[in-house]
Amino acid sequence: MTTVKDIMTSELITLTPEMDVVKAARILLDRHINGAPVVGENGQLVGILCQSDLVAQQKKIPIPTLFTLLDGVFQLTSTKQIEKQLSKIAALTVADAMTPNPVTVAPDTRLETVAALMVDNNFHTLPVLENDRLVGIIGKEDVLRTLLPKDTD
Repeated sequence: MTTVKDIMTSELITLTPEMDVVKAARILLDRHINGAPVVGENGQLVGILCQSDLVAQQKKIPIPTLFTLLDGVFQLTSTKQIEKQLSKIAALTVADAMTPNPVTVAPDTRLETVAALMVDNNFHTLPVLENDRLVGIIGKEDVLRTLLPKDTD
């Protein structure tokens, strides 16, 4: 049975909340990684920044969808959702663009559980926590490598 600890990356590339999004984008691109954990001053996990969070900056400003029913005007998109999208579009720092409180897995989590989380929730990168301490990261590429035959020398 394959678990997260068998395939996770433990040499972490981390970002800080105060980091400029341009610098963060450069790190993701230069290192050929989809995302990186965001850690606070004490090394605690505070979020995750993925390429999709940065791609959101190229999105057009969302215009609330309204409809009228019996002389009443109703908004289809919540104000909170619009504010969240605007914040990502205008992000200058990692804290503005990251996903806070990301879904995490433990080192003993089974590969099948990770695959289900990734597919069902469209996650590409999951931080690995052990006793509330960041110990690794697992991405779709790590999961894909399990499909390849083991090298025999």
